[in-house]
Amino acid sequence: MQFLPEERSAALVTEELAFTAVRDALIAAAGPQADVFPAVLGHGSQRENRFTVKSATSAQLAGVKIGSYWPGNADKGLARHNSLVLLFDQDHGRIGAVVEAGVVNAYRTAAADAVAASVLARTDAATLTIFGAGHQALYECTALSRVRPITTIHVVARSRQRGEHFLDKLAERGLAGQLTDAEQACRAADIVVTATTATAPLFDAAWVRPGTHIASMGSDAHGKQELPRDLLRTARLFCDLPAQSVRIGELQHVADLVHDGTLQVVAIGDVLTGQAEGRRSEQEITVFDSSGIALQDLFVADALLHATAGTEETP
Repeated sequence: MQFLPEERSAALVTEELAFTAVRDALIAAAGPQADVFPAVLGHGSQRENRFTVKSATSAQLAGVKIGSYWPGNADKGLARHNSLVLLFDQDHGRIGAVVEAGVVNAYRTAAADAVAASVLARTDAATLTIFGAGHQALYECTALSRVRPITTIHVVARSRQRGEHFLDKLAERGLAGQLTDAEQACRAADIVVTATTATAPLFDAAWVRPGTHIASMGSDAHGKQELPRDLLRTARLFCDLPAQSVRIGELQHVADLVHDGTLQVVAIGDVLTGQAEGRRSEQEITVFDSSGIALQDLFVADALLHATAGTEETP
């Protein structure tokens, strides 16, 4: 069995590796040889400590991703989010590889939004608005700046202190940001990304201007919500996996309209392979619901294992 510890996976992962692997995973998810199984959401002995078990299979890979969120870790100087990926040896049914992927998970999540933006956002999109100033938001800004010519980043944060700290982190990565209120930030944006734990809409649908691309990545459980229902009813909707998005993703809030055929949801993998249209006009508003699927984790883990070839031997 191969084992890739956190320190090694964090050192190996790059935006390019994550983007390529996640793009391949999203294409595979839309194909006939893949199955993505329903996510299992649980909690620790203390209910605020949560975990998710996601599993999937493709023509080449099968495995499980376990993600955890322990909010109290911040007070201990530890990461709140952790991730573990298990890949099966499909010949014998044993675990063939174990990859610790806490840092990797942040790259993987941001990569999905970057892949979607690469085919849905306007090619001249230069202004990014980010809701949230936490750990994941930084990776989102970096990943999106690789696929679109971002020159301005509006940051909507819960507190000025958190927001200013986030601006410093952006500057360290060569990105220019400014703190802005929600309405102004939306009205100025070419791309909006929501990276929060919100359970109610973060902005008004009327604030979104024509031609905007929006990515929601915080909604990954029942009751979470970042976008207004009115926006979902009028925008074109895309996601990583329709069946999951209407169950635990942002699209749970329009599931009734999806099920009765009023709204159509397109898997981004179909856009990537040319089976479905992406952006159709400069004025169209597009939404990508990124609830996260296990195939992304499996493909990234596999890419990391291949990246170790020719380097030091994994323990």
